[in-house]
Amino acid sequence: MRAGPSTVSNVLGIIPADMRVEIVGKDPGENWWQILYPQGADGRGWVTAQYITTVTQPQVPIVGGDGADSNNGNLALIQQKINVRSGPGTGFNSIGTLNPQDAVNLTGKDANGTWLQIEFASGPEGKGWINAAFVQANRVENLPIVTEAGVIIGTGTPTNIPLPPTPTLVPAWMDSDTAKNPVAQVTFDPSGTRTLIYNGDVSTPEGDSQDWVGFTSYSTFVIASLECIGSNLKVNILENNVPTSQTIACGQQMKTIAVNREARYLIHLQAIQSSENLQYTNYTLTIKTSP
Repeated sequence: MRAGPSTVSNVLGIIPADMRVEIVGKDPGENWWQILYPQGADGRGWVTAQYITTVTQPQVPIVGGDGADSNNGNLALIQQKINVRSGPGTGFNSIGTLNPQDAVNLTGKDANGTWLQIEFASGPEGKGWINAAFVQANRVENLPIVTEAGVIIGTGTPTNIPLPPTPTLVPAWMDSDTAKNPVAQVTFDPSGTRTLIYNGDVSTPEGDSQDWVGFTSYSTFVIASLECIGSNLKVNILENNVPTSQTIACGQQMKTIAVNREARYLIHLQAIQSSENLQYTNYTLTIKTSP
């Protein structure tokens, strides 16, 4: 049970299995139900719809967005697991992650509309930034334009605005992932998830120097791509925790990697060690299963 329709919202408690609940609202994507819950704010809370069995489709109002049209207000749905950053760009620190079907409140956008500001409790001043490409949202054009410093400078996209300052290079955020607890883990399914896209960062000699990304496949090969900005990466692929001879390098696109069905694979991405200036790499790893 959570305070809002998102896996990053505060946990209010646990509901036992087979307990009857009263549904009073839903998010725009109908992935979360709002139910009566005495311990929650206003006596309500949120649960993921996949864990609730209903006899018929509940006819309840959408909760969230603006009062005029909650379908097209300031509530947005996350399409896949993404990083939340401290500023509008991949050069800013990752301050957390959001999961598919999380609902977030939009509070602004950057001048180009490619990054959206959201309410994020653990972010600076309770805000964070996400890439608009991975968000389902309407009326983004009506959101206020917010600068890196948090100043609102308008609502429509201006034509002659100064370019945003280049962000200061900072060490990668410590996400504390391990081989046993990867920063991203996906089990591919022919009728469900068939693509993993993870955007992360590593740095050395300061910051988080390595990331682990895991997957299990139903097919005998996957297609991998790795895009990097900044320094280079060392990448190893493990099968059931045993290193393999396979790897993928920055800049490689659509590389075929042979895998065994149901085996657990780990992709270990490491910053190349340096004792000199900060070596920072922002990367996007894409893994796709065969048709």
